[in-house]
Amino acid sequence: MRSRKSAGMRAVDIARRAGYSVQQVRNLERDGVLPPAARTPAGYRIFAEPHLHAALAYRALAAGTGPVEAKRILRAAHGHPTSDVLALLDAAHARLDAERRELKLAREAAEAIAAEPIDDVRPSDSMSISELATALDVRPSTLRHWDAEGLVVPGRDSARGPRRYSPDQVRDARIIHQLRMAGYRIAPLKALLPQLRGSRWEEVMTALAARDASIDARSRALLDGGAALTAVIAGKTAPAPRT
Repeated sequence: MRSRKSAGMRAVDIARRAGYSVQQVRNLERDGVLPPAARTPAGYRIFAEPHLHAALAYRALAAGTGPVEAKRILRAAHGHPTSDVLALLDAAHARLDAERRELKLAREAAEAIAAEPIDDVRPSDSMSISELATALDVRPSTLRHWDAEGLVVPGRDSARGPRRYSPDQVRDARIIHQLRMAGYRIAPLKALLPQLRGSRWEEVMTALAARDASIDARSRALLDGGAALTAVIAGKTAPAPRT
């Protein structure tokens, strides 16, 4: 009976222990995620513990940083200096850290906006660009930039007439102003604003909580992947001899 620590394992052994199909194991070897396997005279692949470590590391890293980056990290682990591998891991953790900081800003901004009386709008609340700029304490050029980006597009009496912000647009401008002060960039604002316009704060906070849970899950996966990757780096050896 083949020992679990045997140097000679089949693709099915790697597949069972790593949670993949046999074809996926072959694909991982083809893609350089696993080191090249030795082969018998009949052409059958012979795998060993380093292949299992690599498969386990890839599984965890793919959950943490995506399959493309996970493949890049594993290929580096097989053929690059250890410092290169550590740099790739550092970059993956840094991206998650940046997501956490953006999420914190988004939550703070959503809480600040929720406290704003933005639903109580009246027809008389419409404003010119100068009036709105004064109310928000921003430059008129800022409002023109938001207009050009499609964030708050005011109406006009004619093609060349002055901008006039309706009450709903004034409300949107207040939302954007809060988010900008909280550190939100224009691109994320475009994605978030449609949710905020409906003032569905429970849905917004639920979505933010789900994003928080996703970051936690990916962070844990990266932690597991780093531990498995340590075994890959420590076990760098030549492929098992042909039999």
